[in-house]
Amino acid sequence: MVSGVSNFENESSWVSLNATQDELKAAYRRLCMLYHPDKHRDPELKVQAEQLFNLVHEAYEVLSDPQTRAIYDIYGKRGLDVDGWEVVERKRTPAEIREEYERLQKEREERRLQQRTNPKGTISVGIDATDLFDRYEEDYEDTAGGGVPHVEINKMHISQSIEAPLTTKDTAVLSGSLSTHNGNGGGTINLALRRVTSAKGWGEVEIGAGDTHGPLFGMKIFRNLTPRFFVTAQCGLQFSSRGVRPGVTTVLARHLDKNTMGYLQWRWGIQSSMNTSIVRDTKSSHFTFAMQLGIPHTFLMMSYQYKFQDDDQTKIKGSVKSGFFGTVVEYGAERKISRHSVLGATVSVGVPQGVSLKIKLNRASQTYFFPIHLTDQLLPSAVFYATVGPLVFYLAIQQLIIRPYVRAQKEQDLEKQQESSASNIARKKQEAESAVSILLAYMLLQCLIILNAWYGKFVTDNSRKHERAKVIDVTVPLQCLVKDSKLILTEATKSGLPGFYDPCVGEEKSLKVLYQFRGVMHQVLSGDTEPLRIPKQSHRIDADT
Repeated sequence: MVSGVSNFENESSWVSLNATQDELKAAYRRLCMLYHPDKHRDPELKVQAEQLFNLVHEAYEVLSDPQTRAIYDIYGKRGLDVDGWEVVERKRTPAEIREEYERLQKEREERRLQQRTNPKGTISVGIDATDLFDRYEEDYEDTAGGGVPHVEINKMHISQSIEAPLTTKDTAVLSGSLSTHNGNGGGTINLALRRVTSAKGWGEVEIGAGDTHGPLFGMKIFRNLTPRFFVTAQCGLQFSSRGVRPGVTTVLARHLDKNTMGYLQWRWGIQSSMNTSIVRDTKSSHFTFAMQLGIPHTFLMMSYQYKFQDDDQTKIKGSVKSGFFGTVVEYGAERKISRHSVLGATVSVGVPQGVSLKIKLNRASQTYFFPIHLTDQLLPSAVFYATVGPLVFYLAIQQLIIRPYVRAQKEQDLEKQQESSASNIARKKQEAESAVSILLAYMLLQCLIILNAWYGKFVTDNSRKHERAKVIDVTVPLQCLVKDSKLILTEATKSGLPGFYDPCVGEEKSLKVLYQFRGVMHQVLSGDTEPLRIPKQSHRIDADT
């Protein structure tokens, strides 16, 4: 809205950020005197001064109004660009203005929300690579191409969901999935309607259908009981050829401290169980401990994740899970490889599960998951290649693809940013150059400039015209003695000044100075030992003539 506000208010030499209205007026007058077009005779400087004068005037209009100044002080220029301020009651306090700004921002966000969906998706591709490590060579001796290990895709899962805001409180979520495993597959589709009932809770109704489980009807509610305690309850009915199978799930959660949550879950129906867990999440680590009693799965699980404080958001993690199904140890790492992408790899070693490598790529709201089953047994070679292989592959991809891509992306972003701000930079540069030109002209008008200075014997009497003047040029030495546009010489011979010498020993000497001050010519003749102080009004040439 106002490009000159920051230049006017943040310039400490003119006015402080906490300046009063009187200080603002005084600074405004000074700037107007400096940039007023009528004070410049040069046509080019006159045009430049007019542009700067208009910027100062616009800035003063914002800062002199208590309401617009409060908006600018709180939110800057972006606050002035928000629509709706024209209908806001004037003479409000900064706190009221802040509240009003948040309301206007919320209305704009709601309008934007109604035009936006939030797509999320997952693609999972299961790969069976057990033939790489666990095979009998004699079985393939008589088979064409038998020397090449057989790697196949044995399962795949695709899911996608979108959210459609219906009102500020109601949201519809449409989701679907397709799955296949060893040649058999199926799909489901679900529709959920969610309504925010209050600031403390929401409710959801879900209906679904599929060719493997049949129709589904469910309800879910969430409620904050206290600021540190909430509950989630879910119930559903699954219809199939075997009849109706009900299910109920309840989760109680409580904040144990600032970074720790405790959960208690009870599930009845399909795979009934009771689960309790503690999750601690800090800036540098994430820890989880869980215990479950249930049919068919009962287990203990503990996991830890360390977060490096770097730009790539690197994380390393490890977990141990043990139960009736056996024991599984997992370790891995993940790292941000671009602005919207995170790549992770996890090695899973278990009894009797064997060795698996899980690769996951998160790209914005899409997830790509590739579980690779390497062997059904605990083979050291499988563990070694599952650990070293992804690391070597990542380093190669990092050097050959990711870094060149990121570098090229940054260059493109920088080029786009420079192109988008080229006009603004050119305008700012022009304003700065105009200000420099005007300030230079102003400085020359305000400063004391020694045009010519001579020291020695001057012949001023007509009867002594036959005598030759004996003077030296002391313009430069005298200009160097000027400080704060003032020149002060004491009662002493001037031949001892830096850059001076006596051109006529034993004769009467004087100092003649022609100088300019505030654009007006001055001249003075001073005796050798007389004190001299310039500038003075009496030295003006136009006053003497």
